[in-house]
Amino acid sequence: MTVAEIPAAAPAPAPVAGVVGALRDLVSAEATAEAPGAAVEARDLEQAVWLRLLERLDADAGPPPDAARWVRAAVRAEARRARRTAARELPYRHEPAADPAAGPERAALRSERRRVVRAAVARTPGNCPRLLTAMLAPEDPTYREIAGTLGISQGSLGPMRSRCLGCLRRMLAAEVAAPGHRGRER
Repeated sequence: MTVAEIPAAAPAPAPVAGVVGALRDLVSAEATAEAPGAAVEARDLEQAVWLRLLERLDADAGPPPDAARWVRAAVRAEARRARRTAARELPYRHEPAADPAAGPERAALRSERRRVVRAAVARTPGNCPRLLTAMLAPEDPTYREIAGTLGISQGSLGPMRSRCLGCLRRMLAAEVAAPGHRGRER
């Protein structure tokens, strides 16, 4: 679509354009005068008044009979509304700072790390996958529960766990290089 093909915006109806043109300076001056005590910026007050005026014109109420008086009343009403809103809003004094470890990037990295560990656990030899999976269970089972589930004695669980974790450590070390001390190579 070329610039020539873009439809032109419909011109404002004559009464709206006339009222807006006639009241522009008054609305700006009144909003600038009321804004400091209203806890709102003058442009925001101005915009709220224009919106009220356009809603009135759109509702076929027509322009206000005494436009200057209506503008002053509308600006003061919007300023009162802004003051009431500001009085009700309470600052968060004891809101904890955002935890940088809770960001989406960190969550994605933690998820990837878990996936890599689970995949390595599945590739460990012998009974290691069953043992490590039982130990990584979210229910956090005791040694007695793990030994009962695997059908082995509780006394052999410690040495078996040690061998399986050593195997897993070697597998992960080969896959993922450990970062150096503060980014420096040793």
